[in-house]
Amino acid sequence: MPQPLVSAIICTHNRDRYLGLAIDSLLAQDFTAFEIIVVDNASSDRTREVVEARLADPRLRYIYEPEIGLSVARNTGANSAKSEILTYLDDDAIASPHWLRTIYAAYQENPRLAIAGGKVTLIWTDGITSPKWLSDGLAGNLGAYDLGDAIVQIDRPGLTPRGLNYSIRKSFLDQIGGFDPNLGRVGKNLLSNEELHMTHLALQTGWEVAYLPAACVAHHVAPERVRRRWFLDRGWWQGISECYREQIAGEAGVGQFRRGGERLVRGLYKSLKFATDPAQRFENLVYSYGQIGYLRKAFEGFVSGKAMKRS
Repeated sequence: MPQPLVSAIICTHNRDRYLGLAIDSLLAQDFTAFEIIVVDNASSDRTREVVEARLADPRLRYIYEPEIGLSVARNTGANSAKSEILTYLDDDAIASPHWLRTIYAAYQENPRLAIAGGKVTLIWTDGITSPKWLSDGLAGNLGAYDLGDAIVQIDRPGLTPRGLNYSIRKSFLDQIGGFDPNLGRVGKNLLSNEELHMTHLALQTGWEVAYLPAACVAHHVAPERVRRRWFLDRGWWQGISECYREQIAGEAGVGQFRRGGERLVRGLYKSLKFATDPAQRFENLVYSYGQIGYLRKAFEGFVSGKAMKRS
């Protein structure tokens, strides 16, 4: 097999239902010089069997990573990759046929490009449809991502590409020491913000980040995620993740209490303002709940910081 120009990495944990479709979408790419690495992150289902059924294709490799954590699995995949351009596809996503070609071309055209990702649409299955209480904003928690039909140079972390349709230059990843294992999902907790943190580091150090509309991916909406409780939990962990991201970025301190408090009040006010709109009301309740998680994490950091100073 020739030296791959792109390494397509799928990190998976107990998602055998969708994994085969994700792998097959990569095997069907209209690009030739690439490898596929499936990082099995301590799965206990049929994940290995799903991969082994396709190992006759020399482009595909299987790696078992026993330490649970998305960022850990991503680093494992990166360390095993043979190319400079790393792409990450979620185990429940389907890449469009020209996904890899589009991403590779973008990196070839721009040597300062560190991170890129594309449009994400949602696949509703099992008779499930989008509920009335799901706003466009909350749909982003399911992976939806659309900045339009033109290439966009990302200038702030809040617009960063989704992790399920994501690519990164390996030299940049090595420069910053890999994905932070304290950010990103670990088992069933919903820690996040690892991509946002990466964009912050890229922009801070003179690299560029881009949205590529032609690099399309479709994402399955798992039935268990179409519940209010899931979105509340997601909001809670989002708040915790944002607090931790600020701490490692040197933005921790009493200012976090002011920021979190203001956001909490704003979210509660908007939930009352949009009381007759179920989607906007729930979106703001989720946002407010996330600020409680943020404030709790900020308080824990403040207390531990005081304790360290006393010792």
